[in-house]
Amino acid sequence: MAVGLDAAVAAADGQLAVRTPRSCSPVLAMLVLVLMALLASGCATQTPALLAQPPVGLPARVELADTPFFPDESHFCGPAALATALSAAGLPARPDELVGRVFLPGREGSLQIEMLAGARRSGAVATLIPGTLEALLRELAAGHPVVVLQNLGLSWAPSWHYAVAVGYDLDAGTILLRSGPMQRQALALRTFEHTWKRGGHWAFVTLPPGTLAATASEAETSAALVAFERAAPPAASVTAYRAGLQRWPGSYTLQMGLGNASYAAGDLPGAEAAFGRAAETHGQAAAHNNHARVLLELGRAAAARQAAQRGLAVAGPLRATLLDTLQAINAATPAAAR
Repeated sequence: MAVGLDAAVAAADGQLAVRTPRSCSPVLAMLVLVLMALLASGCATQTPALLAQPPVGLPARVELADTPFFPDESHFCGPAALATALSAAGLPARPDELVGRVFLPGREGSLQIEMLAGARRSGAVATLIPGTLEALLRELAAGHPVVVLQNLGLSWAPSWHYAVAVGYDLDAGTILLRSGPMQRQALALRTFEHTWKRGGHWAFVTLPPGTLAATASEAETSAALVAFERAAPPAASVTAYRAGLQRWPGSYTLQMGLGNASYAAGDLPGAEAAFGRAAETHGQAAAHNNHARVLLELGRAAAARQAAQRGLAVAGPLRATLLDTLQAINAATPAAAR
């Protein structure tokens, strides 16, 4: 019998604004960037302060020179960018292999949600990062290439484009991109910020299970790991959740996620331990219920009954679920023992 996901875990996947990149044309991009290089200086909001006083601990320059490059001069900038990020994470991929996963022919582009899902189906934890230049640069300093969404056009004539940030130089005021046919595009941070702002400051990193984004919050990381669990083998999800709990050991969502992933992997002692910690730390009915169910499967009926009774005391809308669990415990327990 499967242990059900707690409602908080099931709802943890972040809601994403969907944008449709309709063009990855490098020719149009270059023409527009020339125009914006002249106009963007008054529109950037983060660049001047960041260059005037660089964040503490941030190296002056970084370049992830070993990041693979897949040139693209078509509408397939989404698959090309994703293949770049996945390959850099040790998950080899090619754009032609990803087209069917992330490219929508009717829209001539790739939706953001498809990019994230495609990364997860390829074995990576895809995590949204904060929409700030500092967060982007800190991910690069941590060795994580960053997939970014740019609008290389104007608000009334958008030209959406995916690129991969692979470095920066604060002294020169530039960011380095794998972009379209350009393996090493050195773009002024001011201009990049303008194009990225029009893309909603949307960016994510693709990392192997067990590695966390350097700047993502607990909520962003939890959403990423829950979404990863839905597509990943249970053992990979266990690795990912354990890494999350090393950083946020008190997270209810991550504790429950580890319990569910361990159960799915057939590790009942691991699931019991995770659900037990969640129940003890947070006292939620769902954690008590799942703990009781696993204890029952381990043959520890007395402990299972105690867990279910504790859950029933705080059951709320899960009262019927806890009563079903108690009934299952009683049915599996000889009358004399009860």
